[in-house]
Amino acid sequence: MTINEYQRLAMTTLNPTLSRKDVLINGVMGLCGESGEVIDHVKKHLAQGHPLDREKMIRELGDVAWYLAETAYALDCDLETVLAGNIQKLRSRYPQGFQVADSMDRKEEER
Repeated sequence: MTINEYQRLAMTTLNPTLSRKDVLINGVMGLCGESGEVIDHVKKHLAQGHPLDREKMIRELGDVAWYLAETAYALDCDLETVLAGNIQKLRSRYPQGFQVADSMDRKEEER
């Protein structure tokens, strides 16, 4: 499955009664919520001694992917464009791979 196929299939489960604005709001709120659930699993593992539940984290990452797809959809953008743009930005920022100095010496517009 390609990333755009994923997005197309995932959006078949989108609430059809939502306006484009509400899809955007739901998408960004969902990204925050699901990302919070992922970090909560890591917090429980690191700070509370719970075993790391890999399978649960993978399911939560799937939810993050769904909300990413929804947010991109709300912006009339396919996921391949989002991901390709991110790689382009990273290559520009770190042309030799990650370097601490490059990370610390970023221009304001790159933040």
